[in-house]
Amino acid sequence: MSSPYVLILHNQPILPPDHPDAASEYEILETGDSVVATLTKAGYRVHRVGVGPDLRKFLETVNSDPPDVIFNIFEGLATIGQTEATMAGLLEWLDIPYTGCPAETLSLANDKYRSKLLLQGAGLPTPAFFSVDQTPCPPCSLRWPVIVKPASQDASVGIEQASVVTSQKRLNFRVARVQREYGPPVLVEEFIPGREFHVNVIDDPADDTGRVTQRVLPLAEIAFLQKDNSNYWPIYSYKAKWKTRSREYRDTPLLSPVELAPDLMAQLSDMSLRAYRLFGCRDFARLDVRMDENNQFYILEVNPNPFINSRAMTNGLEAIGRTHEDFIIGLVEAALRRKGQSAYAQLLAPAKAELKAEVSTVDNEPQD
Repeated sequence: MSSPYVLILHNQPILPPDHPDAASEYEILETGDSVVATLTKAGYRVHRVGVGPDLRKFLETVNSDPPDVIFNIFEGLATIGQTEATMAGLLEWLDIPYTGCPAETLSLANDKYRSKLLLQGAGLPTPAFFSVDQTPCPPCSLRWPVIVKPASQDASVGIEQASVVTSQKRLNFRVARVQREYGPPVLVEEFIPGREFHVNVIDDPADDTGRVTQRVLPLAEIAFLQKDNSNYWPIYSYKAKWKTRSREYRDTPLLSPVELAPDLMAQLSDMSLRAYRLFGCRDFARLDVRMDENNQFYILEVNPNPFINSRAMTNGLEAIGRTHEDFIIGLVEAALRRKGQSAYAQLLAPAKAELKAEVSTVDNEPQD
């Protein structure tokens, strides 16, 4: 039997290299390289395809040589909203099993306002918030300071020191700017001072009955070295995440793994697993969580299909005795087990069986 064929799917960067947000796009190429290397070494037949605004190359690729599974690291196109979820939906339409979270989860998590409404409705703690669809911004009913975010961006795009504001005048200005650069809606959220954690949740391999359970990996923490500086807001901004030569990057190292007191860890794990399942996450996801001075947790975001090569993920896996390579291979194996299990595949199964029977009858007819 030949080795399974894995097609690695990623977005083709479309922003110019000198664009302010380009770094968040171009990282995907290095991720693709590492996944290719891991799966090739494991013996899989591997090919990769980068997708831009024109889908024809991708469709030609899957039609000419249908993959057994797609390793999905497509993060969406920077200039076209919701394309991350759209691509996953297309894979479901084509009935090709793929790694990572399903389209519905990706669509929901991409909308920060709807996500927070869902968390709120489920009784999971999240900072108080409101959404602004058009200017002027309404009077703020939240406690100052607040933080202003694009409601449909990820990777800290649109987040900078000026995102945290302490007055209505500054709020009006910031909302107008974010709306102008990224479009509506704009999310306004109460700023929670305190520690910030990356909480990675993964699916463990299925047991003999096919049952899949989840586990929370050891935590990673963003260390805010300038948190007592009155001219500096302790936030994980775009510069802190992507601009390696910036002061904000140097002042926000990621510590991993870190430990909390057992009772706090149990509380954090429980709410993280509840949020993971609430959003319908699959394979792996990350929650961004703040803990205030009273040890109260607040979920800032649920991130399906986060950066798979992050130090938080790698170190967290190592802490539980698993290698990152085994994790990558496990994602492929999990997707292969899902092959033929979709509602679409089950709908077509009777027709395929009937066609197979007809072909068999023709093949067995006596010859003159």
